Amino acid sequence: MIRTYLSILLLGLLIAAPAMPGERKSLTVDECIRIGLDNSKLLHASLMQVQAADARSSELNTMRLASLGLVASYTRLSEIPSFTIMNIKSTDLFPSIQDNWLARVSLQQPLFTGFRLQSSVRAADYTAQAAQYDYERNRREFAYAIRSAYWNVFQAIESEKVINENVDQVEAHLKDAKNLRSQGMATRNDILRVQVQLSQAQLLQVQARNAEQVARVALNNLIGLPLDTEVDLASRPSPPEAESQSLDALVEKAIKTRPDVKAAEARVKAAEAAVTLARAGWYPQLALTANYTYAMPNPRIIPPQDKFYDTWDAGVALSFDIWTWGRTSYQTAQARAQLNQALDGLSQLRDAVALELTQDHLDLMNAREKISVAETGVRQAKESHRVAQEGYHAGVGSNTDLLDSEVALLRARLSYTQALVDCELSLARLRKATGE
Repeated sequence: MIRTYLSILLLGLLIAAPAMPGERKSLTVDECIRIGLDNSKLLHASLMQVQAADARSSELNTMRLASLGLVASYTRLSEIPSFTIMNIKSTDLFPSIQDNWLARVSLQQPLFTGFRLQSSVRAADYTAQAAQYDYERNRREFAYAIRSAYWNVFQAIESEKVINENVDQVEAHLKDAKNLRSQGMATRNDILRVQVQLSQAQLLQVQARNAEQVARVALNNLIGLPLDTEVDLASRPSPPEAESQSLDALVEKAIKTRPDVKAAEARVKAAEAAVTLARAGWYPQLALTANYTYAMPNPRIIPPQDKFYDTWDAGVALSFDIWTWGRTSYQTAQARAQLNQALDGLSQLRDAVALELTQDHLDLMNAREKISVAETGVRQAKESHRVAQEGYHAGVGSNTDLLDSEVALLRARLSYTQALVDCELSLARLRKATGE
């Protein structure tokens, strides 16, 4: 009875206990990228495509080597009259042997396939290389997505801090307005205007808190952590540095190192090999064959005997399609069209890389200028707020001027945070675009 009572009491305490908060971690942006890359199911699927392409290439390579096969069988035949020649002595030329046993080992080695096997292997090798480059591209894209999510959390946190401080400022302003009202130095409309401003600031506060939670959940989901994990950001935006390389040098580097460009180049080479493969029908096929047979009765032994004999044979087989109604020509034309399509795609990609780098380079330059302008704006807004606040307390400044300065300071600080994040993301986009 006592044990049952204690069990019920313990169960009630567990139910009434508050939910345990999520695990807390302090992570840098690079650590988040490492965790996300390790946990990504999308990248795992891309890696499986690479392994499948590698296996396909290895499979085609084996077709260039000799193949060895074994066949074994037993057959029970119905009894039939044997074939007999009647002369001085009756002779059975083909006796009826009902139990037939056969074991044969066959060897086949392609000698010349009209470049079919070589072209197939080359096409498969280049396709596997393209799959590997696609995987590298997906890794870079996913790493940028994590970096973007990380700095979105940073922006949400900093914006919430700025808005919280703005709420404190407006609350202090409201308190001062009420004191002045009690002294007959402020009107009821002044207090109402401050209260309206406070309501708007509190609404922004709620929105900022929700934005931070959403940004945190998005980051946790992206890197594969439980959604309730509390991630403390250990990285801070770094000071902007001038780009040491020219735009032309960046474009040249991207054309040489970007995985999507390399993947497109590999697919062009695979398409070239496919053209050679399609033309294989214009050439004869030559192969070496060999067989070792151990059978009872052995078909090469005449007359058949109810006894095991081993025999062997070896030869060269030649085959050639004399007329196929232009099938090889059509296959070659199709392969050439696909090659031209791959070349056009590579050319378009190179043009797109140049355009993307130009845009990212300009965005980074503008982002760096925005930080400098935003810093100046914050200093000016702080000074304007200080002057308006002192004038308001001294009774020479208006309530409207102070409200306007508070709004201007809030906007200036939010713009500065936005400029810092924009610069980080612009730099990350530029590095991604150059293939780093």
